[in-house]
Amino acid sequence: MDASATATPFSTLIRTASHEAHTEAETSTFMSDLLGGRLGVEAFARYTEQLWFVYRALEEAADGLADDPVAGPFIRPELYRTAELERDLAHLMGADWRSRVAPLPSTAAYAARVEECARTWPAGYVAHHYTRYLGDLSGGQVIRDRAERQWGFARKGDGVRFYVFDTIDNPAAFKRRYRALLDAVNADDLERQRIVDECKRAFAFNTAVFRELGEEYPLSA
Repeated sequence: MDASATATPFSTLIRTASHEAHTEAETSTFMSDLLGGRLGVEAFARYTEQLWFVYRALEEAADGLADDPVAGPFIRPELYRTAELERDLAHLMGADWRSRVAPLPSTAAYAARVEECARTWPAGYVAHHYTRYLGDLSGGQVIRDRAERQWGFARKGDGVRFYVFDTIDNPAAFKRRYRALLDAVNADDLERQRIVDECKRAFAFNTAVFRELGEEYPLSA
């Protein structure tokens, strides 16, 4: 890297480098149709179901990474979403939801990559951690608001608890602290570039999930 790149905070590099992939994921046809009120609540439930597989992979690995010099500082239990997703799925699909959920092929590949990084490359796990949780604290709130209005969920209640971070009083301050952790991440320039590349890969996984969801829930012509 040249001197100017080195002088740029890593949190800025990671955000700008992944911007195009982030935009592609955010503007998928499926998400546009879902937020635009053109799909039913069953499509929202299917999306929530896919999230459960990804967050289970992220969070089942978390305790084992708590003492890792690279990933350890990012392990924050107040971010965990699995329990909230399970409550949402019980509300959306019924008490027997576990017997009926199934990952899309793209979701299975995504979760497998998260597990692989957690097991073999903690810095790569950080890339997936950043991609998911900082997005939840930001754009996820738009999804919650639309879902509450479109399908009548109680405000911050069952069905949208995934998007509610009860133990984070000030999300903006939390995101600033998180970005400071990124800036101080225990990795040299080459490893930081690999983290950026893995972030792009994470967004590509998200885009693939949205594409498959869009194929499952096409709008009528």
